[in-house]
Amino acid sequence: MALAIFDLDNTLLAGDSDYLWGKFLVDRGEVDGEVYESTNRRFYDDYKAGRLDIYAFLKFSMEPLTRLTTDRLAELHNQYMREIIQPLVSADALALVDKHRQRGDTLLIITATNHFITAPIATVFGIEHLLATDPEIIDGRYTGNVAGTPCYQDGKVIRLQAWLAEHDQNLDGSWFYSDSHNDLPLLTKVDHPIVVDPDDTLRQHAQDQGWPLLHLHNDE
Repeated sequence: MALAIFDLDNTLLAGDSDYLWGKFLVDRGEVDGEVYESTNRRFYDDYKAGRLDIYAFLKFSMEPLTRLTTDRLAELHNQYMREIIQPLVSADALALVDKHRQRGDTLLIITATNHFITAPIATVFGIEHLLATDPEIIDGRYTGNVAGTPCYQDGKVIRLQAWLAEHDQNLDGSWFYSDSHNDLPLLTKVDHPIVVDPDDTLRQHAQDQGWPLLHLHNDE
């Protein structure tokens, strides 16, 4: 039994759940539309270019969590799941996860997107283990700060190493599926790196290394 690790955004999902959550908040009038949308887009462009200031982005993206009540957040997230996320879950992605499940592999999602957004999405895929960026919670309320290491770039490796030690697991025979060059630190650690509809930088790296390329979300 090996570990099968999946990135979430633009890998298992045919879209970016973090960016789309921001757009969803704008569309519902929960944040200042013009200012929030432009800033959200700028951070997303920085992410794709590999120059994202993760702490600045998390301060921005988690700020709405501090202003909305628990009940309102739950209501919004339920609507977000129905309207935005469910259409992004493809049969091919579900089949990929199920293939590893049938093999008896341990399934794990690892994502930079925060735990509030991603925990219900992991449930859709039937994946119990989730490593995501953790928002700080004090007295039942989000503070807007990060708890621990953000699950981004080298941070994914740090978080995974801690998880492996905690669960008495290792990377022997491990798989990791990702679309982004931001995940190269982890892709180079596993036995079976698989690139999924990759960005141009990761596509070139995969070709140079002879890594397999998988299409889940387009017709290439």
